[in-house]
Parts: sequence; C-alpha cells; structure tokens
Amino acid sequence: MHPHPGSAQASPSPEPTVPTQREDPVGVIPVPEYFHLADMTHLTIMIADMLGRLTAHNDQIPLTSANLTRFHSRAPPQISVYDYLRRIVRYTSLERACLLVILIYIDRVCERVRTFTISSLTVHRFIIASVTLAAKAVCDSYCTNSHYAKVGGLSTQELNTLEVEFLGLIEWRVAVEGSVMQRYYVNLVRQHSQFEIAETIPQSLSSHPNEDEQMNTDAQGSEGDQVVAEPDYVEGLRDQWIPMGE
Repeated sequence: MHPHPGSAQASPSPEPTVPTQREDPVGVIPVPEYFHLADMTHLTIMIADMLGRLTAHNDQIPLTSANLTRFHSRAPPQISVYDYLRRIVRYTSLERACLLVILIYIDRVCERVRTFTISSLTVHRFIIASVTLAAKAVCDSYCTNSHYAKVGGLSTQELNTLEVEFLGLIEWRVAVEGSVMQRYYVNLVRQHSQFEIAETIPQSLSSHPNEDEQMNTDAQGSEGDQVVAEPDYVEGLRDQWIPMGE
C-alpha cells in the first residue's frame, strides 16, 4: 500500500550517486501466473526493458515543432529508465498495478494522439505523470503531488501541469480493470526472453499446501516496509526539462 498523504517518511537526499549496476537474471526465470504476486524487481526490469525498446525505436523519428509536447525535455535526463522506476518504487511504495498501468496509459494516449511517442525525451516525464495518476485511480492511498514531484525530479507546479495535460490526452480514462492489467502482465512476460510464466502446480500435488499463503504474506510484508532514505541518482534533473508552454 502507498503511504497516506502527510505520513512520516524519509525524503530523498539531494546528493547524486553513481547509477545502479543492474543485475540481470541468469537464464530463464519463472514468474508467478498473476501480476500481484510478481517480484517487484523482476516486474521493474521487464517494464524498463519494454520502455527501453520503445524509446530506442522512437528516437529515430525526427523531432519537429509540430509534435513537441509538455512531456518533452531539452535533453535526455542522465538517469536510466530502470533507475528512475527503481527510485520511484523505493520512495513511494509503489504497487505492482501502478507499474503495469504505465504501459496501459501509453496505449491509451497513442490511440488518441497518433503523433505522440515515448522517446528518451518524453519517457521520464510520462512515467512520473502516469504513476501519479495511476496511484490515485487504482490504489486506496497515495502520496501527495509534492512528494511525487520531488521523487521524480521536477517541481510540484510542473507535475500538476503534466497531470492536467495527461488527463486531457486520455480523456480522463484513468481507471483500469484487474483483468486488463493481468493481460498486459502476461504479454509483458511473453515478450521478455529472461522470464516465463511458471507452471501452476495443483494444490493436491503440492508438498507444501500453505506455500501460496506464505507467498502472499511475504508479498504484503514487503510492501509494508518503511521507506528508507537513499541518495538521489541525479542532481539538477529538473533543469534539463523544458517548461513547455511557460
């Protein structure tokens, strides 16, 4: 669950640090059949890689004044998509559903605005705006916009502007059904070479009948852990973004 607005939690330090050296899984890793049981690190890796493939493809499309949006930055922020997602997950206690909703919102926006693309200039702002809206749409509690903005590396005013712009792009279609999230999760796993859906073992054949209950307990416990302070991955991220429309 997300911490309630105004709840006491550690804030990110403004000191930069070396980008995280991601440890990719060795071999094919089996993942749970349902997204709400997925390991958060595995889910972050899969979504970051999917966004990476999108940005690599779309970066080849020429940028013109006609397709500039509020989500465009002057230059790609000096933080990887994986590190950015990891930072958001750590400091906002982000739920698995909110990560998957990022991909769903991408499809909804691109369905309406054909000229919009997820590129290295738009992906970071799109992520933080998506997370802010997704938490409010699918979670019982969530952080304040000022906290999301601080974690995301921009001002509260900028995030508020992006949020309003985002709502217009998707025509306020922020709600997402669980079945849709599950379908996106299955497709996400199928498109990643390092992961596969684990075969379901019938309860009668399992030597540990309470194993699933233990997994659920462990998952809930990990989500309830207190947020721990960690230095910022990059300093001055806000200055690299264009305050479009100002």
